[in-house]
Amino acid sequence: MLAKEYYNFKKSLDEKGIMFSFSGFVSDGILFALGESLKQKMTLDATDPNTTKKVFSVFVEQVQNIIRYSAERVEGEIPTKVELGSGTITVGYEGDKFFVVCSNTVDNSDVELLRQRLEIVRGLDKEGLKAYYREKLKEPPEEQSKGATIGIIEIAKRASEPIEFDFEPMIDGDTTFFCLKAYI
Repeated sequence: MLAKEYYNFKKSLDEKGIMFSFSGFVSDGILFALGESLKQKMTLDATDPNTTKKVFSVFVEQVQNIIRYSAERVEGEIPTKVELGSGTITVGYEGDKFFVVCSNTVDNSDVELLRQRLEIVRGLDKEGLKAYYREKLKEPPEEQSKGATIGIIEIAKRASEPIEFDFEPMIDGDTTFFCLKAYI
């Protein structure tokens, strides 16, 4: 029964074109290891190096957002500072395009500002994204920001079409499940 359940799970992922998926707590060390595995897989599959670079870059930005902004997180010192955020990261392909999807919980108080930023970025063309990026680089960092505005712009700049995103309120009433998808 156990093998059949997980075989069906894997088969479902394969049918959806998912070549890589991770769910759980991630750190910078896990990001590095997963990123190396992703690059190696794409190289072995003879993926165009430029495409590999874009997919990898979007993957890194998405995982960094999970580490930095997930509402489900743990931090501590063991013996150095450790920061773990919980979420999912998935890389796959649909037709002739790769996609990178991340999801994690965010505090409800952050949803509206995040939605506004995403709407702005999604509404810009490539030239608009470049100009918006330069504009944001000139501005001082926002209080409590860890770079998300720039990261979202970086993702959109590398995407081959407008980014997709969605929010789903959680039962706890304090958090919202957030999902971001970029095609490359």
